[in-house]
Order: sequence, then structure tokens, then C-alpha cells
Amino acid sequence: MAKDLSKQRFYADGLQFECTGCGACCKLGGGFVYLSLEDVGFAARHLDLSVTVFSETYMALHKGEYIFKNKGDNCIFYGEKGCTIYAARPTQCRTYPFWKANLKSQYRWKMIIDECEGVGRGKTFSYEEIEAIKNQTSQTPAGPEPDSLK
Repeated sequence: MAKDLSKQRFYADGLQFECTGCGACCKLGGGFVYLSLEDVGFAARHLDLSVTVFSETYMALHKGEYIFKNKGDNCIFYGEKGCTIYAARPTQCRTYPFWKANLKSQYRWKMIIDECEGVGRGKTFSYEEIEAIKNQTSQTPAGPEPDSLK
């Protein structure tokens, strides 16, 4: 008989998270954000731009994947007051911190606690909610070196 996986996970009783806009996630992996075509459409519409203009202005192609250009070590859309497209942020951003890599172990989760001030605050996400978020597809792989995009 298979054991209930939720009882085996450190987050079986849920985890708290509330985005504070601190920008820690906007700087992970050098600020690289990987995009789906749906993400591009939402962001372009949010900025009232055509997909073509949006893509030429804000996107690059890296190893066959679309990414936002970055600004130093930050996502190009991270400004003084936080994310400038927060309402239309990509899946990678919406699913943070509940990425598969962050949920592999309690040790990995503790590393995220040190990076993100929103972890441990606000809403408690249930095991089921975390699993649903975790299993969305657009989560960040390691980003390219900034110099490779010039």
C-alpha cells in the first residue's frame, strides 16, 4: 500500500508566504526570467504594447528559450518600487517560492527563508496548494551569464 506523500513532505502542514515586494526573487540567477508565450502576451497587454514591440524591447533568446533582458543582476522589470509589471508577472515569478528546487528538502527551504522576507508571513498555503503551484511548468533554470547576452 502506497503511503500518503503529504505526510512524508516537510510542508505537509503547509507553509506561510506573502510577497512583500522585497525583490529577492527578482535577483535570483542574475535576474533571469524564463517565459512562456502566454507570459509574453499577458505582459505585452499589460503594458499596452504589441507582442512584437514588447519582444524586441524586453526579451532575448537564450539557448532556445525566451527570457526577459536583465538590468545588472535584476530582472528588467524590477524598479525602485518593486516589480513594474506585478499584475502581469510571469509564471516563474508567480510561483516563487514554491519551486520544485526550493521544496526538495527542508534544508533548501531554510535557504529560501534567509533570502526572502515573505517566507513565514501571511497566508498559509496547504500541501495541496503548494503541490499545484510547484507543478506549474515555468520555473527558473540556472540563468545565462550576463555577458553572454551582450
